[in-house]
Amino acid sequence: MTKINFSDEYFMRQALNEAKIALQKDEIPVGAVVVCNKQIISKAHNLTETLNDVTAHAEMLAITAAAEFLGGKYLNECTLYVTLEPCSMCAGALAWSQIGKIAFGAKDEKRGFSKHTPPILHPKTQIIHTILEDECSELIKNFFKSKR
Repeated sequence: MTKINFSDEYFMRQALNEAKIALQKDEIPVGAVVVCNKQIISKAHNLTETLNDVTAHAEMLAITAAAEFLGGKYLNECTLYVTLEPCSMCAGALAWSQIGKIAFGAKDEKRGFSKHTPPILHPKTQIIHTILEDECSELIKNFFKSKR
């Protein structure tokens, strides 16, 4: 039996798998997973085109599914792994959920939450960035390159 190494990289790869599902649906390829006690409790990918809903970002869908799984709205014991830095809408939702940690792959220079002052996130939220940054970045860059 193979032992799985539940590292940040492992969970980011799961988020990348979700992003690839979004790509197959011609959605902006962003994927997210929420982890609690080294277990994935929710996973999602962008569905803004499919649902014709500007709020159907991977993070928003993953937050909702995680809260449903836990039976409560607070995710302070959870980590969100997402392939692209969350936008301000998603960061606001993450702040309200009191997410314990956010790990993202690629920075979003145009719409990422880190561009905003004062900080949007809950003050206790830890942030890890640039996990598998090259792979996450390449996926989204290639998507937009194919659209132009």
